[in-house]
Amino acid sequence: MTVRDITILGSSSQQPTRMRNHGGYLVRWNDEGLLFDPGEGTQRQFIFADTAPTCVTRIFVSHFHGDHCLGLGSMLMRLNLDKVTHPIHCYYPASGKVYFDRLRYGTIYHEHIHVIEHPVDKDGWVEEDGKFKIEAFFLHHGVDNIGWRITEPDTHKFEKNKLKALGIEGPMVRQLEKEGRISLGGKIITLDEVSYIRKGDVLAIVIDSLPCEGIYKIAKDAKVFICESTYLERHKDLAEKHFHLTAKQAAEIAKKSHVQQLLLTHFSARYQDLAEFAAEAGAVFPGVWIAEDLKRFPFAK
Repeated sequence: MTVRDITILGSSSQQPTRMRNHGGYLVRWNDEGLLFDPGEGTQRQFIFADTAPTCVTRIFVSHFHGDHCLGLGSMLMRLNLDKVTHPIHCYYPASGKVYFDRLRYGTIYHEHIHVIEHPVDKDGWVEEDGKFKIEAFFLHHGVDNIGWRITEPDTHKFEKNKLKALGIEGPMVRQLEKEGRISLGGKIITLDEVSYIRKGDVLAIVIDSLPCEGIYKIAKDAKVFICESTYLERHKDLAEKHFHLTAKQAAEIAKKSHVQQLLLTHFSARYQDLAEFAAEAGAVFPGVWIAEDLKRFPFAK
């Protein structure tokens, strides 16, 4: 079974603290590593997380405020140093192309990696390559800022009791999966007779935004919704001033969007104890995780 999990490389907002690094989120999924918003120090956080940076295959930048992208250049240089042979897909707001280039070529190095850029300039479909369908929706943060909705394909899952009852085993199972039908004892057995469709999981991620229509498009029916909650409700005035969400607002969005699991992150440095975030959000939506640096969360099937 391939690894499926979410590693918090950083959970702070603009200002890191002694306990929380600039943001960064690694999702290992379907033999790929999806890295979101690599802030300053992300490369070093991989070491503390005991995870090889070479697992990264895709990098997503929501917007070009420093705490969401200052680690991009060093991550690309690290992958280059490690001589990865797989392409590195990079997704970011098209209006930030100049900042992407500055980060990518901010120092002298001999580039060997193959970077494929995906500048995004409108809502909706970005890419679908057989492993993932990637959609982007612009949020409300005062600058071009994107939230991501990533869906894996639906798959057939065999019902073992039906296979056993029909005497289908070994190479016959692989043939049935590949061809969609097999002949057994003079009878045609189709794939649909012995399997069911498992809907692909959805990962939704929103970092930095006031409540807006795009968030609901991103979060709808997501298995895991990674969402910023920079402030508590008692500081809602600051959240509105700086275009951020409170923990309560994030929970309300998760509830309305029928999310399975909410993962709160991007906490203001003013808060030392995050228990109140769990309490505030949990009063509205029961499935709440609180991001802590280097903590790993399951994203199992």
